[in-house]
Amino acid sequence: MSNATLVQVFRVLGWLEGGSFLLLMFVGMPVKYMAGNPAVVKMLGMPHGILFVAYVLLANIIAEELNWSVKVRVYAFVAAVLPFGTFVFEHYFLKSTKKGDRGSPSKN
Repeated sequence: MSNATLVQVFRVLGWLEGGSFLLLMFVGMPVKYMAGNPAVVKMLGMPHGILFVAYVLLANIIAEELNWSVKVRVYAFVAAVLPFGTFVFEHYFLKSTKKGDRGSPSKN
């Protein structure tokens, strides 16, 4: 698989993981604690967990393939645990791939 393809898959996975996290935090948790109904958390929890693990694993693979700096690697992993984090990471660190280069984020 080419680096550009890996980055595209990572970008899509980031959107899915980030979206599932936001749904879990801002829909599932309020429904669970304010309405007393844990069904939404149960329904969203497993897909989010799978997407989270896939995001972290793929971030590690891409970091090795593209020789990301330690700083960028840390940002990628921290992004996975913060609301909106994957979206921010994609915007600031994967934006260079939209310009047609090899997929290596800027090493700020």
